[in-house]
Amino acid sequence: MTLTKYIFVTGGVTSSLGKGIISASLAKLLQARNFNVTIQKLDPYINIDPGTLNPYEHGECYVTEDGAETDLDLGHYERFLNVYTSQANNITTGRIYYNVIQKERKGDYLGKTVQIIPHITDEIKRHIKLLGKDGKYDFVITEIGGTVGDIESLPFIEAVRQLKWEMKNQCVVIHLTLVPYLAAAGELKTKPTQHSVKILQEAGIQPDVLVLRTEHPLDKNLKIKVANFCNVQPEYVIESPDVDTIYKVPLVMQEEKLDEIILKLFKIKFKESDKPELKAWRNFLDKYEHPKKIVKVAFVGKYVELKDAYKSINESIIHAGAENETKVQMEYIHSENLNNKNYKDLLKSAQGIIVAPGFGDRGFEGKILAVRYARENNIPFLGICLGMQCAVIEFARNVMNLKDANSSEMNPKTKYPVIDIMENQKFLSNFGGTMRLGAFACSITKKNSHANNAYKTTEIFERHRHRYELNNEFLSQMEKAGMVATGINQETKLVEIVEIPKHKWFVGVQFHPEYKSTVINPHPLFVAFIKAVNDL
Repeated sequence: MTLTKYIFVTGGVTSSLGKGIISASLAKLLQARNFNVTIQKLDPYINIDPGTLNPYEHGECYVTEDGAETDLDLGHYERFLNVYTSQANNITTGRIYYNVIQKERKGDYLGKTVQIIPHITDEIKRHIKLLGKDGKYDFVITEIGGTVGDIESLPFIEAVRQLKWEMKNQCVVIHLTLVPYLAAAGELKTKPTQHSVKILQEAGIQPDVLVLRTEHPLDKNLKIKVANFCNVQPEYVIESPDVDTIYKVPLVMQEEKLDEIILKLFKIKFKESDKPELKAWRNFLDKYEHPKKIVKVAFVGKYVELKDAYKSINESIIHAGAENETKVQMEYIHSENLNNKNYKDLLKSAQGIIVAPGFGDRGFEGKILAVRYARENNIPFLGICLGMQCAVIEFARNVMNLKDANSSEMNPKTKYPVIDIMENQKFLSNFGGTMRLGAFACSITKKNSHANNAYKTTEIFERHRHRYELNNEFLSQMEKAGMVATGINQETKLVEIVEIPKHKWFVGVQFHPEYKSTVINPHPLFVAFIKAVNDL
């Protein structure tokens, strides 16, 4: 059985430095050396999971195959590694305390006073080691959310300190910090890094590797200075410069020899001549950087001010664009800004239209108008989750002549082509309410449909995150009018995919295809959508 090694990635100075991307990049490099690697994220907020968080608060809520609502960094992990994650790959302070309190109520602690140390930290350590328990992975990389010194992160940092002491040579700590450039002085400043490492040391952790985020190249003397003040070997101080795409970071980290440093720290032998070529990755980047065509796609959503709210969709478009050797220029349009007077002008330059997922009625009518414009002007269209529901409702109103057609969520007058069926179905239940979560089967029932041509198979599994479904009472009438169901869940008989066969490319899906798109395996629906846009 493999003795699993644990790598912890902490951050200092400021948030959003890219701990998730560094973690994913290191994992990719180790994977390229034929090691089995997984990554987990420890989030310090008290919510049980991000499922109830407004996207403005925390960006996208990512969903795993097993139905866990998780941090968006798990999307990066899957897109880089092409390996599924699970509930075990994301844990929050809220979940830790919830578990401990449940154990206390059951009497598991035998009447002892329940405290942060050892009970909370023990629960954190249990989760950290969970992925390495069966020896399946050579490396478990654990990203600690937030920055060192945050009061919320202290139990996680203490758990890491304990593990580093208990597991001796099985643990390595990478600390990511910022080296800012002060234009007035014309200098790069290392003091923030020094203070950040000092805070980590005060918590009892000496970092083994420092990764310095910077806008300007770092010279050798600066690295030596940082090494001396932070008690780190000079060759273990590496830089992470700004790049124009996150997909270059693995190559930058390879040049900085981050993977080699980790192997040396764990005393794992390797030949320096055996540097992974990352052929498929480089091929993707080559196509991404040298497109043969440029297209414009309108993206209609209600959280477009924050790109992280649609992180997986944005990345899926990048993957599909590269696969088609096409640069996709995304034009983000707030659905609340679309109305009967301006929607044609705002959408007239779009060569393709995506209507985004979402919850609630804010911006709903703007999405309906975007669907209508795509349908009436034969523009390639992809509706995702609520986007599919908008497509059905728009079709019911303007083609089937059901003028009051709406969703039962929207408190309309009479017609409900989209209804809440959760009370009558066995779906997963999250802490915020009952939802259809995780991977479900779908049978593609129509040959030569857009879905069949894209997937090139009739049986698929896709991830869901919703509670409203197409009302099957309207299905026969809808199909007679020209919108057909081409994907069905055979167990529940719920509609998964709708299309308009007479349209150039019009597809609505109840699931979230973006969750399964990776660099190595771009999602076939996004690839087909961009190809349709390309062929205009």
